[in-house]
Amino acid sequence: MPCTILAEDLSQLIELSLKNQLIESTNYSVKSLETKYKSVQNSYKPKITIGTSFSNTNQETMTTPTNSLVSYANINYTLYDGGAKYNRYKSFQEDIKSSKENLNSLKNKISLEIINYYFLYQSLISSKEAKKQEINTLEAQQIRLNKFLEAGTTTNDEVDKITSRVQNAKVILNEIELNIQTILHNLEYITAKTVTITKGSIIKEFNLKSNRLRADIKAIEFEINKLLEEAKIEKSSNYPIVSLDNTFYNYNMSYDNKSYENNIDSQNIFKLNLSWKIFDFETTKNSYKSAYLKYKSLKSKYDYEKNKASVDLKLSIKAYDIAKLKINSANLALKAANSTYDTIENKYQNGLVENVAYLEALSEKYSAISSLKKAQYDLEIKKANIIYHSGKDLWEFIK
Repeated sequence: MPCTILAEDLSQLIELSLKNQLIESTNYSVKSLETKYKSVQNSYKPKITIGTSFSNTNQETMTTPTNSLVSYANINYTLYDGGAKYNRYKSFQEDIKSSKENLNSLKNKISLEIINYYFLYQSLISSKEAKKQEINTLEAQQIRLNKFLEAGTTTNDEVDKITSRVQNAKVILNEIELNIQTILHNLEYITAKTVTITKGSIIKEFNLKSNRLRADIKAIEFEINKLLEEAKIEKSSNYPIVSLDNTFYNYNMSYDNKSYENNIDSQNIFKLNLSWKIFDFETTKNSYKSAYLKYKSLKSKYDYEKNKASVDLKLSIKAYDIAKLKINSANLALKAANSTYDTIENKYQNGLVENVAYLEALSEKYSAISSLKKAQYDLEIKKANIIYHSGKDLWEFIK
């Protein structure tokens, strides 16, 4: 069962999310690849093998004694394999780099998701507070009109209008509450903990001139290099293979016929081996071509994704500029709504306007309050989007 963590700010939420099972799983995959690379490196080192064998025959010959015990020690080393060894090393190195960039990309994507949830939550909390204030004001007016109705100075339809507004506001309040709980459940899913959220976190300012490739694009770049090295491995089959082999034997022969016995009880055999595949019906050629086409395919995808990332950055910058304009607009709208409400509320209290005009002014006031808060929190999200598309680590910009 998830345990409860109280009062998490944005940096703490991201810290929790970057320790979840998905990150842990990806991290294990990177470590597995690094360990595999070490294994491949060791496989190219000289191999030493020891062994022994015992044999018994019922038909002894000069070369086959009745009983024999042969022990041996062998050392083998490949001097040259057409360059496949170094291509394989390079392939693993690029694969490890790609895996690490994919891990970093996953961290950034999760961080961006947490940031969106955090500021959307704050926006909903502001809307909830504004709606509760609106309901309190409406209920106070509802009580006031009910008293006027009892005194016969107003009509049922006037009371019904404001009652309808109260009920509608409460429905909206419940919808806001549902959205808040949904965000909290989503955060619990990501962090594996039940959290409550505090206010106060913001995204730091950033420098647009220090852009770099996003981690997911860099991962593709390293994957391209890996595929090119794999194509070279296929091509290396066209070159000769040179290896050294040395085996030391120790013989213990037991002959029934003593005339078969010899003085050799040990023997060392040294070999320098050369093999060269000169014709294979274009098997190697087609294998290389297939691997190279995979490289070309991914390179085309890389060019596409790189261009798309550049466009995404430009769009995120444009969205950020628009978000700043929305804040200015929301401030003006709130100022106008407050002024209008104060005027109409005064006239309404003196019976100079109907409650329809008053209710509209009240609704516009609290709607403007919510819109301003929403615009302010949306600006933080737009900042995060720019940082993400700029290839920077989001968790470094939390304040």
